[in-house]
Amino acid sequence: MHFAGTRPDREPVPAGTHLFLLLQGWQDSEVHLRDTAGSEEYSGSGKQQLNEGPRLNKKMNCRPKTLATLVSLLIFSAPAVSADSGMTGSAFGEAVQRAGEMDRIRSLLISRNGELVVEEYFNGMTPQRTANVKSVSKSILSALVGIAIEQGHLQSLDQPISDFYGERLAAEPAKGAITIGNLLSMQAGLETTSFYNFGAWVLSDDWVGFALNQPFRAEPGTRMLYSTGNTHLLSAILTQATGKSTLAFARDALGEPLGIRVQPWTQDPDGIYFGGNNMEFTPRQMLAIGELYMNEGQANGRQVIPEDWIETSLTPVVRSSRNTERQYGYGWWMRDMAGLPTVYAWGYGGQFILLVRDLDLVVVTTSSSQPGDTRRRHTRELYNLLEFTVVQPAVSSAGDDELPAG
Repeated sequence: MHFAGTRPDREPVPAGTHLFLLLQGWQDSEVHLRDTAGSEEYSGSGKQQLNEGPRLNKKMNCRPKTLATLVSLLIFSAPAVSADSGMTGSAFGEAVQRAGEMDRIRSLLISRNGELVVEEYFNGMTPQRTANVKSVSKSILSALVGIAIEQGHLQSLDQPISDFYGERLAAEPAKGAITIGNLLSMQAGLETTSFYNFGAWVLSDDWVGFALNQPFRAEPGTRMLYSTGNTHLLSAILTQATGKSTLAFARDALGEPLGIRVQPWTQDPDGIYFGGNNMEFTPRQMLAIGELYMNEGQANGRQVIPEDWIETSLTPVVRSSRNTERQYGYGWWMRDMAGLPTVYAWGYGGQFILLVRDLDLVVVTTSSSQPGDTRRRHTRELYNLLEFTVVQPAVSSAGDDELPAG
């Protein structure tokens, strides 16, 4: 059975957008679950797959990237900065130096008070190249959900998914009672489709059905069970609710007002765009999204994301069961760094859009997402770089009137 509603036309996807799906490595779950630097959120046993990484679903429709596609890649109107001539803020010199010593990092951009003060590229990365931002895509999807609610396509975070999957879930009313908000906050309670289930999921003929058919592991609205299946269900819901593919809706709702072209990315066998993974953006485009959130959803004189959605999505909803320092809102992570609250979009391998709202500070990093022995070390080093060579110097250089009282 396919997803109810009009099936979107499948757009051929350029091969150069890294639309690869199967996990490359397996690792004992006990080791994996101790990895506090990983973005996965699951408690279980057995072997766990580490990366939603390269291998193409045989049903996916791909063609080589043409020169016209490459030429059409949008570059922000800000002047290009070469990989050898980054703009470096004096407070962040150590961050740039340390980043230059990290073999997996690809870019580091820092904006303070709306001004780009650091833009550095490493290990062959350039301003024009897009990065597979992995699960940063979940934060982008969150913005689309907020816009869809504002536009009346969705009712609210409390809307049950039975409104969209009623026929499928007629015999399982408890699943039908799962809400849009439960999916977005990773509190659906269903068995994860990530980790050890990922390979079977993306090789299935029906990604939506596979996700819905998972058994309950917790009551909806209670503990966090990280699952990309949740956000893929949201992509399918957006497709039905808006009457557009998630790509088309993203282009209209975010791309056009921000002046960026949202690139096609992975589609499931039914043509639904992969919800919460594998979107592609340049680092500057990622920075523009961070600035959009820093500016309460406004850009170019327009209210792109509803202001109340900015606050709602960046408010903690659930605490991580594996790392109590981390919390999760609606598609965004939260933790303290250098004594200040931060919120961040986080993708496998070291893709970040980090916001320190008290300091008007936006930080973007991209990194290699290929698995390997150095991946976890890189993520830990990246966290240390962000906290101690970016956020801490920004705190130290801030005036008393810039810091929160108390």
